[in-house]
Amino acid sequence: MAPMSESATLIPETTAAPTPLANLLQGESPHLTLRMHAGALTPGNFSSTDEEIAAAATGVAIFDSGYRTRIRVTGEDRLRWLNGMVSNAVQTLPEGSGNYNFILNAQGRIQGDAYIYRTSDSLLLDTDRSQAARLLAHLDHFIIMDDVELRPLDEVTSGIGLAGPQAAAMLDSLGLSASGLAPLQFVETSIAGHAVTLLHAYSPLIPRYEIWFSPDHTAALWKSLIAAGAKPIGIETLESLRVLEGIPRYGIDFNDRYLAQETSQTRALNFTKGCYLGQEIVERIRSRATVHRYLRQLELHGETPTAPTDILAAGDTSSLGQLTSIAAIRLPGLSATLALGFIRTEALERKASLEYTGGMATVLDHLPALPRS
Repeated sequence: MAPMSESATLIPETTAAPTPLANLLQGESPHLTLRMHAGALTPGNFSSTDEEIAAAATGVAIFDSGYRTRIRVTGEDRLRWLNGMVSNAVQTLPEGSGNYNFILNAQGRIQGDAYIYRTSDSLLLDTDRSQAARLLAHLDHFIIMDDVELRPLDEVTSGIGLAGPQAAAMLDSLGLSASGLAPLQFVETSIAGHAVTLLHAYSPLIPRYEIWFSPDHTAALWKSLIAAGAKPIGIETLESLRVLEGIPRYGIDFNDRYLAQETSQTRALNFTKGCYLGQEIVERIRSRATVHRYLRQLELHGETPTAPTDILAAGDTSSLGQLTSIAAIRLPGLSATLALGFIRTEALERKASLEYTGGMATVLDHLPALPRS
């Protein structure tokens, strides 16, 4: 199994620019280290990773989400057309809500992933900046006689995120009624007098919210949320939390060589919506049984390797897959080195003993339980 790198599917580092928040914070603190992530430069960390993980797991953490961007889809045919281009049901989405999607080619290979949200007059396709240009070109190719327009919003919107069990309460204290939003619901509101979109983001373990706004309001919103008690965390911690929550990332854990079901992200699939690009392959896999590999979360026992690294059969040199993302989680009541990786189906079925160079690996049946704050 060939290793993956960002350069295979993501834009080159030389084209990445700092997010609006990264520009602001580095101007205030020149020593702040920025890290290339998903097509943008964003703060790497503000304190130790362990301290930042604890803030997100027990309190409320604030982070830069300006590495994500949105494409607005408008036109009379937008619902029908986009529903035929993505793997989940868009046409039946209620206004003010969204879902997770794969964008496939005719061979069922994943060209990218995105959350899609429905407003009163448009659809918003939310994805990493590193994927935006590629997805825009892919989708634009299939607008033939359709009344559909695609407009990138990367110059006019940015984002800040909040994570933690106290995030909703903190937002509620600012008059935002975050606790009334179900996952993937959003509302237009304001913070410190500035218009924003508040979204209850997907996050299976740690509650998460995103705030979208005009880049001109970056400083005011960041300072208001810090003053309300949020602790800043960087992208290194966000990546650790991603592994903790078992969420694969396009371009790191999977890419355009992968089939939808291999990722184990069934939340991206709707089997009753009807035809869409790549649907025949998705349905064939569903009806005829299996694929050759699946994404799994694992716990590592031994040395902490650098991803990607091969997963081996115990006592053998035969490769059974690959670890693609790795994170050390150190919390009171939870200390583990976790990983995401793809494992061959036959090894999973026979519950083969797994190892890697430097230790053993155990497939987890469910996400780790977080200690109570």
